[in-house]
Amino acid sequence: MKSIYDNEMKLEFLSKSNNEAFARITVAAFVSQLDPTIEELADIKTAVSEAVTNCIIHGYEDCEGVVKIIGRIFANTIEIEISDTGRGIENVDLARKPLYTTKANLERSGMGFTIMESFMDEVEIESVLGLGTKIKMKKMIKKIPIEEDSLELMSLGGI
Repeated sequence: MKSIYDNEMKLEFLSKSNNEAFARITVAAFVSQLDPTIEELADIKTAVSEAVTNCIIHGYEDCEGVVKIIGRIFANTIEIEISDTGRGIENVDLARKPLYTTKANLERSGMGFTIMESFMDEVEIESVLGLGTKIKMKKMIKKIPIEEDSLELMSLGGI
């Protein structure tokens, strides 16, 4: 069976806060095959951190569950799907608003979705109360073309 994607990975882990770094590093390693810039990689890692933290803090709140990540690469695009089977979000539109938080007592800034949306090209949120939340994010990795002058300098040993 041929996949429509160039590559795909799946990862599942317990909703423990120390697994957030594991998720970031794993996704970064997977996306590295697209040769992203340091800035693109930092954007992806930050968006993954925010989504995973939301699953742990909000999705599972006071209980333990499983966070799932699916990464897919096609052409020069990374698609990351992060999901939980936790509480779900009552009002997704409200949750997407900057500074909105249900956890002010935990010093949460309410900027998670805003950060994801600013660092990724596309963010979709699906949530059902009592069944969980799925966040799909996409980012196109832009290849920087090498200028003709740079190629000439390289051939002359200038770079």
